[in-house]
Amino acid sequence: MATVLLEDHAQIEIPTIRNLAEFRTWALSDVFPQRGRIDYIGGRIEIDMSPEDYYTHGTLKSRVARAIGDRVDELDLGDILIAETRISDVPADLSAEPDMVVISYQTFDDGKARLVPKASREADRYVEVEGSPDLIVEIVSDSSVQKDTERLPVAYYQAGVREYWLIDARSPQELSFQILRRGETAFEATPLETDGYQRCEVLDAWYLLERTRHPRGHWIYELKSRQRDSQ
Repeated sequence: MATVLLEDHAQIEIPTIRNLAEFRTWALSDVFPQRGRIDYIGGRIEIDMSPEDYYTHGTLKSRVARAIGDRVDELDLGDILIAETRISDVPADLSAEPDMVVISYQTFDDGKARLVPKASREADRYVEVEGSPDLIVEIVSDSSVQKDTERLPVAYYQAGVREYWLIDARSPQELSFQILRRGETAFEATPLETDGYQRCEVLDAWYLLERTRHPRGHWIYELKSRQRDSQ
């Protein structure tokens, strides 16, 4: 068993993990750490114990999730899950807890994703999703840049994810919002409309993420949407 020492003198004990199956068993056990984000990507365990930035991650995530959730409900599309929902895919050698996940009822019906029940097998109690979500959103933090922009896009593509939203609000000069869709071998950027909107196939709408300064000085965000192309 390996022990990882953290900057705040906390520690995480990691058992011997030789493959994805063993990681998933550990992740769903009672001894799995209850704080931080711990992902398994291509045979590598990645631990991020950094606190979530309030205005470039936390409030942003809430605003985006609210807008996506409203659209999911409007379409009666399926479920939106926010953080700490474990998504695992065997072919992609992946187990992660994305910032946001959308899984349609159709995806469940087609067998592209399934719910993994708790060990107790209690009715309506599930702890993991196995398979291919329709949409995943990641918000970049200082400690997750390479993971969110390099390793996770590859893994999510291999897992069959239809769309990947990548948001980076750390810079005071620029807010980055990309809707990436499946290409032949990797995710590709969705073309911008003349007014800056990008089409989301999963939600059947166009989106534009904007931010402004609140009178108190902090950032506030708005995910604008429309259901038809303006062109």
